[in-house]
This record gives sequence, C-alpha cells and structure tokens, in this order.
Amino acid sequence: MSPDSTSLNTPEALAPADADAMVAETAARARAAAPALARAKPADKTRALRSAADAVRAQAAVILTANDKDMAEAEAKGLSGSMLDRLKLDDARLESVSQGLEAVADLADPVGRIQADWTRPNGLVIQRIAVPLGVIGVVYESRPNVTADAGGLALKAGNCVILRGGSESAHSSAAIVDALRTGIAAAGLPADAIQRAPTQDRQYVGAMLRAHGLIDVMVPRGGKSLVGRVLEEARMPVIGHLEGLCHVYVDGAADIDKARAIAVNAKMRRTGVCGAAETLLVDRAIADTALSPLLDDLIAAGCAIRGCPEVQAADARVTAASEEDWTTEYLDAILSVRVVDGMTGALDHIARYGSGHTDAIVTEDRNAAARFTAEVDSAIVIVNASTQYADGGEFGFGAEIGISTDKFHARGPVGADQLTSYKYVIAGDGQTRP
Repeated sequence: MSPDSTSLNTPEALAPADADAMVAETAARARAAAPALARAKPADKTRALRSAADAVRAQAAVILTANDKDMAEAEAKGLSGSMLDRLKLDDARLESVSQGLEAVADLADPVGRIQADWTRPNGLVIQRIAVPLGVIGVVYESRPNVTADAGGLALKAGNCVILRGGSESAHSSAAIVDALRTGIAAAGLPADAIQRAPTQDRQYVGAMLRAHGLIDVMVPRGGKSLVGRVLEEARMPVIGHLEGLCHVYVDGAADIDKARAIAVNAKMRRTGVCGAAETLLVDRAIADTALSPLLDDLIAAGCAIRGCPEVQAADARVTAASEEDWTTEYLDAILSVRVVDGMTGALDHIARYGSGHTDAIVTEDRNAAARFTAEVDSAIVIVNASTQYADGGEFGFGAEIGISTDKFHARGPVGADQLTSYKYVIAGDGQTRP
C-alpha cells in the first residue's frame, strides 16, 4: 500500500463544507497572486527560484529536523525500507533539492514561447503561444523532494500551486514550503504562488477535486488508490501518473554484459522509485546461457526473484511467480522474471501487464530495437539503458512532477513545458470576413 493510500483513509474530522471553505480560501490567495506571476519576466522567475534554492540551504537544519520527526513516526508505523528510503532526507539529498531548483531556474522560460506561426492568404498572422495552466493542485505520495520539484516547476511555468503531500512527509513538506515561500518573497514574487494544504484531513483532497473554477488542473502522484480517486472524482482536467510496472527485455541479440549491468541497475539502484524495473523478460533463445548470470547478479545484490517455471528450474533460490506478480509494483527489492518466446512474447507480455510507464530492451539488433520502440505503447521506451533514467532531471527538464501515463496533453516526464497550455493570437490589418 502506498503512503497516500494510508493517509487518504484516515478518519475524517472536517465536514465537507468546511473543507470546501478551506480550499476556496487557499485558491483565492493563489488567484490573487496570479497576476503578479503573469507579469513576472523570465529573469524575475529565475531570480526567485535561485532565491528559493538558497532559502532551502539556509533552512537545512530546520528541514532535516522536521524530516527526522517524519522518519521516527514512519518507523513507528512500520513502513517498509523502500518507503523509508523515499521519505529520508540527508545533507546530500537536500543539496540535490536546491540544485534541482537551480536547474529549473536555468531552463528556458516556457511562457510566451511561440509554438507555431503562419500567415493566411487573407493576410492574417496567426501565432500559437504558450501560456500558464493557472492554479494547479498537486496531490502526491510521501517524497519530500516532490514538494520542491512541483513548486519550482509550477513557478517556472507561471502557475500558482497548492500542494498536498502524504501524511508521512507532512513535517518535511511544511518546512520545505516555508523555505520556498521565503525565497520567492525575498525575490519580489508573491509567496502565495506556492501554498501547502493546511490540513492532512482526507476531506481536503475531496474539496480540491470539487473545486472546479478555483483549481484549473489536478496532478496526482502516487499509488492506484490515490490516482484512482482523483481520476474518478476530479471535476477539472487531470494529468495522471499511474504506477510504474516497468519491464526490461533481454533480447536474443543482447550483449550479456550490458544486460547484466542494466538489469541490476534498473531494479536495485533505488527500488522505491517509479522507474524501477518490476519485471525482467528473457528471450528463450538465450535463456540457457543468459539466465543464470542475470539471476546470480540480482540475488547477489539482495534482490528476491519470483519466476516462471523455467526461471525456477534455472535457480533453486527462485520462488514461484503468481499471476498477481506480473501486475505488482513492488517498489522493493523483488523482481518478477519470465522466459518469453522472443520479441513477440515480450511485446505480448508488456501489452497485457504493463502500465504504459517505462519499458526497456537490451539488444544489439537495430531491427529488434526499432520494432520494440515502435510497438511498445509506453510513455518512455529505452534501448540499451536502465529504466531508472525515467526521471525528468535525466531528460534535461531540471525536475519533474511525475511521469504522466496519459496520452492527452502531457506524456512522460512532466516538467515546466508540460505545465503550460497555449492560446492563439491573431494579428490583422483591418480584415473583415466575407
């Protein structure tokens, strides 16, 4: 169960009407801040984000103390090791938060970018220009860095944002938001451009989802329970982030040394991120020679293997995979492994069990790589590299709010560019329509 699944099912204390009033008040402050943000020049937003990064550094001791409190409470609740890893902040991770804000600051400003322009035969000049989405509501799991990523990206794209993180990261998120607000206010932009939900009560989330006309777009980032609720209840557009059932397929033409390194990294670098591989598929044509070294490497790295009968036969340490294993996002040091009938078998498995997030092939055959990238219908498709590259920072986006598995508006890493819409501007010289 994801952290948000737990927090969203805690007993309700707020009445729905009270939650609606709280959301309306927060959204009103966001909308009051919006004109100043809309007027802000690119240099103003860059300066504000750099100031926010400096404020995170200046308030590091406060943030880490808040994180210690979150960690103690999470350990008392019995959260898994991978979930604790997602929650944990230290000096290095907090510095990466500041560096992420600076990376976003250095991006080209997406607002006002002319996406296309053309002239009609009647002389009208038409431009499609990027504009902010407006007020964004972000509901996410207990990863404190998402607080800074979402706040920074929203600001860069000219949006105001209301953040509601998981209860397990409540103290950390509150401290990070305080630092962000301090930083952007010091740079002359309104602090209310970034706000945090004032309560962890689940009714507040429901009120956010009902706030059509106050919140323009919702972005959920978490497990099935959270995303399903947002998709079902939201009365505004949603940029969805579903689970990462990521696959690595080792093709018959794979370089086995590459495959071994990629398989271990894709699963074990960080098991609790959405880009972690959850299933390894091995072409039957090379299973006799490739399977044992792959399993040895993974098990030596501390990974538990759940496999099909052929995988079990190859290594006595493998436990039997159930049908449920092929659809489980473990977010832990567990991997499902299956031997498949070549490319067709791999494609069939991914089409049946995948979540459309990130899938990779290891092969030296260009035709095989081309077929895989053409036929796998996922937001990110990778050739000869780890699925752990499913991250906005690795794409050069500075950061990302999540990996969208939608096909409408935004797909893949959601960075600053993806947090804009567009409008058409038409320039004439007295034309009237006949």
